[in-house]
Amino acid sequence: MKALVVDDSRAMRLLIGRILREAGFEVAEAGHGREAIDRLTSSSDTDLVLVDWNMPEMDGIEFVRTVRANRAFDGLRVMMVTTECDMEKVIDALHAGADDYVMKPFTRDVLMEKLSLLGVGA
Repeated sequence: MKALVVDDSRAMRLLIGRILREAGFEVAEAGHGREAIDRLTSSSDTDLVLVDWNMPEMDGIEFVRTVRANRAFDGLRVMMVTTECDMEKVIDALHAGADDYVMKPFTRDVLMEKLSLLGVGA
């Protein structure tokens, strides 16, 4: 399976990417939502996106709305991975079309459990 990690923090992209690679995913990275949309548009075989909320250019919630408005991405699983922990934010993300939500900081086990619940695995 192919995953795209979208976060303006290089350290976070590396951390999440390492967890996913160890689980057998092929991983690409993007530093913000616009870059992620460009990557998805040029490579239609991505199965999963893990996206941060707070980023420059295009934030995570705008990214989710953009993806869900495009029928080409209908099968794509999207998980928010963010420090935004207010329940209203969680609800906003899920209403926008995120499939799940993980709050930072998280453990490898929490991330893998969420992926399992989404039915995605390498």
